[in-house]
Amino acid sequence: KCFYDLVIEVAIVRPGPIQGDMVHPYLRRRDGIEEPDYPAPKGGDPNELRNILEKTLGVPLFQEQAMRIAMTAAGFDDSEVNELRKAMAAFRRRGTIEKLEEKMVSKMVERGYAREFAQRCFNQIKGFGEYGFPESHAASFAHLVYVSAWIKKHHPAAFCAALLNSQPMGFYAPAQLVRDARDNGVEVRPVDVSHSDWDCTLEAGGADGRPALRLGFRQVDGMSQDETEKKLLVARAVAPFADVYDLWRRAGVRLQTIERLAAADAFRSLGLDRRQALWEVKAFDGAEPLPLFAWSETREAGAEPAVALPQMPLPDHVVTDYQTLRLSLKAHPVAFLRGGLTRRRILSCADLRTTRNGQWVTVAGVVLVRQQPGTAKGVIFMTIEDETGIANAVVWAKTMARYRRVVMASRLVVIHGRVQRKDNIIHVVAARLDDRTEWLDLLSESGREAMLIAPADEIQHPPAPGSGTHATAPPRWSGHPRNERILPKSRDFH
Repeated sequence: KCFYDLVIEVAIVRPGPIQGDMVHPYLRRRDGIEEPDYPAPKGGDPNELRNILEKTLGVPLFQEQAMRIAMTAAGFDDSEVNELRKAMAAFRRRGTIEKLEEKMVSKMVERGYAREFAQRCFNQIKGFGEYGFPESHAASFAHLVYVSAWIKKHHPAAFCAALLNSQPMGFYAPAQLVRDARDNGVEVRPVDVSHSDWDCTLEAGGADGRPALRLGFRQVDGMSQDETEKKLLVARAVAPFADVYDLWRRAGVRLQTIERLAAADAFRSLGLDRRQALWEVKAFDGAEPLPLFAWSETREAGAEPAVALPQMPLPDHVVTDYQTLRLSLKAHPVAFLRGGLTRRRILSCADLRTTRNGQWVTVAGVVLVRQQPGTAKGVIFMTIEDETGIANAVVWAKTMARYRRVVMASRLVVIHGRVQRKDNIIHVVAARLDDRTEWLDLLSESGREAMLIAPADEIQHPPAPGSGTHATAPPRWSGHPRNERILPKSRDFH
């Protein structure tokens, strides 16, 4: 697209309920479905509106165009135009712009425009009372969008690293940023005590000769930037760490920091997975690291005997990754539930691409985002994700009222509804929603053990929310404190 097309895209990206009347005609005209229309006054300049609206195909999209229409088509003088400008700027105070409605419509009719067109024209301008872009604003925003898109296209690893280093911010959580980078061919490497810095960095030797993205210590929940930079990284610059104890002794970091790094699976370069590293840290309980220049530089208790620990299941690794890093490079949580979802005829997000408009479907995923725009009249927009991609759901106000607890509280949700698709844009219009957050407990070892001793029918046929079987949310089983939070919370915007 040319840059000006992008400017217009920015101007129409967030239409209000009235401004939507402007957006849809523009999109139809841009796609060649209908021809642009430029009405003219009787006996006046036939091109006076064309000169104002030709670049937006006859539809006023910018505030400047609305002002020029008032001046040219309605003959507003300077004071009246200034009054209109103030009314458009006061979009939070409803009713201000309506005071000018009869004045503008009547003046356009006096100049020979049809009343129907004059009314429609004012209704379009009224949209700016809800949300409107000046052209300069749209151009500035479009410039940022273009530059960001160029960097994302040509330097995806650097783009993702910059966003991760700027967290918390914006619409997308770290897990979605990393997933998008990997989908675009970026090799993402885990947090590691031998390679990571505080920030996410780029490393040579990635896929296809491009840089790889190394996750930084900032991704580890509870890590201190000051301690990491002034102790851990300084000690590593002197010499690589030999083992967990060597890191603790030379860096002088807190035992809690070592535990966080072990829980985050950050000792792989030293030949230790998460469980083995946590086992080694247990040997430090109640001890103090030896002084840097102690004559022996060895442990007082001597070498620990080797212990063969049971292999940690992959689902447990993924759960702990999300609990400590807010993302996992090993797998997606829903991937381990796919067999049960398929038996229940629940589609994957990728399966929605092959559905037809109006088809009844059931889809499930972890909730990433909930949005309730102020102009949406109570409608909730949800984005869910599984191992195959994302899906967007629309929850109308009546459905929201019925399933409010499920919509607002679910971590894992099952959505039943009809597909609404136009071209490549697909939504599921929700008719019923089920909170299946308890299924995430199957991913943790303590959760699986609890499932084994729970009544079989309760697991195979969990009651639907609102059925009366449970007055509260499904029970959660206690184990390690980290198991109280299987996945990070969604990002909610109201």
